Amino acid sequence: MRWIAVWVILISAVAGANEPALRPSARMMFAQPEFLHAGTCVMVREGGAGWIATDPVFWLKGTVAGAEVRSRRLEVCPEVPGKTIDRYSREEFVRLATARPCVSRPEAVREEQVGMVRVRVESWETPWARRAANAFRLYQGHYLDRPLSPGLELEIEADLLSRCEAN
Repeated sequence: MRWIAVWVILISAVAGANEPALRPSARMMFAQPEFLHAGTCVMVREGGAGWIATDPVFWLKGTVAGAEVRSRRLEVCPEVPGKTIDRYSREEFVRLATARPCVSRPEAVREEQVGMVRVRVESWETPWARRAANAFRLYQGHYLDRPLSPGLELEIEADLLSRCEAN
């Protein structure tokens, strides 16, 4: 009887081998579909690091305008020779953040399923300090390289979002 269970597992693994893997953002959309209904209030939060003196938390708040799971080819992450990420310019950081999710080696390039959410922007608080240029997607009134304005729609991977707190 055990052998039958082992064969079923092996056959199902082989059958699913051609299907793109689900990233956490796609799994989240299946596990919590009510979170991504149109009109739901969602936030992107960044910052808050530190043990004693914590950084401020920066945020973008909006409502879900739509959500979908789609295939995406994960390419090799762009690098800037001779620089670590803490030395990247804003443009270099945006290029890396836009490419994510990405892989570190050419042999790891593959298709995966990602959960993307269209968020209609309502309000935000972004860092302005220069040291935030290569640390956050939110920076100086922008989400990556897009200037923020009320009503702007952004596509954001689902696992970067959380529900708004109840007031």
